[in-house]
Amino acid sequence: MSKRDFYDVLGVSRTASKEEIRKVYKKLARKFHPDVKPADPDAAKKFSEITEAYEVIGDEEKRKKYDQFGHAFKGAGSGGGTPFQGGGGASFDLEDILGGMFGGGGSPFGGGRRSQSRAQKGQDARAEITVPFTVAVDGGEHSINVQNGSKDERLTVKVPAGIEEGQSIRLSGQGSPGQGGAPAGDLLVTIRIAPHPWFRREGQNLLVEVPLTPAEAVLGAKIEVPTLSEGTVILSVPSGTSSGAKLRLRGKGVRHHKTGERGDQFVVLKIVVPKELPEEARELYQRLGEICSVDPRTGLWV
Repeated sequence: MSKRDFYDVLGVSRTASKEEIRKVYKKLARKFHPDVKPADPDAAKKFSEITEAYEVIGDEEKRKKYDQFGHAFKGAGSGGGTPFQGGGGASFDLEDILGGMFGGGGSPFGGGRRSQSRAQKGQDARAEITVPFTVAVDGGEHSINVQNGSKDERLTVKVPAGIEEGQSIRLSGQGSPGQGGAPAGDLLVTIRIAPHPWFRREGQNLLVEVPLTPAEAVLGAKIEVPTLSEGTVILSVPSGTSSGAKLRLRGKGVRHHKTGERGDQFVVLKIVVPKELPEEARELYQRLGEICSVDPRTGLWV
């Protein structure tokens, strides 16, 4: 069987530049190297063929002779010899071309020890946990189960006070293992925050809705109000308070993750009207409506 044309082996034109030939060879060498395709019996043969072609047309002197004499160039003039026996072959570095696949050990054509991979840090891994509302506000610890190889590990995540929904915490060295003695990657834990039955959060502030009776709203009152971290406190509701009014409790909000200072808590007042009234109460409301006949909608839609 006649030998294939070296230009056809690499898939380049006869006018291709030296740099173009080098780029094509680099791409093919990565594709067909036996270490990349150990299960392909033809890979070594293909790799040897493209390397021989590159040894010739990648070298200016040999390329001139090859263009003139074809495969008979080896016997033409001085400087003969096979491309694998010295003789000034094309200069290339397999370590550079194949990205460190050989690591300086062994021959790319067999007959030497197989090289070890270059040291490389492990990839970062990702996980997600949902923490209680109070832990997100005040900080604390939360556990997470991760799989390390064939074993399950239970890790403790330190959640800083004031963390927000969607932020991540980095656990150094808890990601994928490194190669060649390099360190493991990190574990990035995305934080989700469980809702609270009473409180909701706006930045560093907390909001809680507290119901009022009509009498408390009209006359004013002292009522118990829950806080997230300090139990209940007594709040003075001024007389004439409308539904939707906000009263501030300073320093009882979310702790800032850098300064440690707390935001505020806002008490949103909601007037609750009873659905059923005793007859006596209904009569009093009717009397009240006759006495207080001011229409709160007067001029509102004009």
